[in-house]
Order: sequence, then C-alpha cells, then structure tokens
Amino acid sequence: MAKIPGPPPFEGLKRRIARHRAEASARQKDHFIRETYRMGLTEARAKAREWFDEYPKAAYWTEVESWRQLEGDQIEFTMRRLPSAD
Repeated sequence: MAKIPGPPPFEGLKRRIARHRAEASARQKDHFIRETYRMGLTEARAKAREWFDEYPKAAYWTEVESWRQLEGDQIEFTMRRLPSAD
C-alpha cells in the first residue's frame, strides 16, 4: 500500500518570513529618506552637492550612505537624509 506524504516542512519558510518581518520592522524605525542614483562621476558629485545644499547636514543629517564604481565610469550611490529639520 502506498504511503500518502504529509504536508511539506515549513521551517525554512517560517525562518524567511520571520527574517523579512524583522528587517521590515527595522526599516520602519529608521525614518530616513533614501534615493539611489546611477550616473557619471561629474554628475554624481553635482547631485550629492545639490542634496547637501538643499538639505544641510547639520539639520537633516544628510550623507552619502553608500557608493560604488561601476563599469564605464558610472557611480551608483545612495543619499540619505531625515524628512525634516525638526
């Protein structure tokens, strides 16, 4: 007689769901606004300067959160700031 298999194990799925919820919760507590750009070096410097001019570091905690150089002299970077200066 053939044995009917039981439900598939869900431990891996449960771990992934728990990890996703924990990461989402951490992101919600962050409150920073982020924008990621990909452009040439000169344009990237101008865009970062634009952010610092419009959202001064002292008031908005503006910073270049991450950056990396891609092929073709392209720069990918993420700018971060608080939503308001309050």
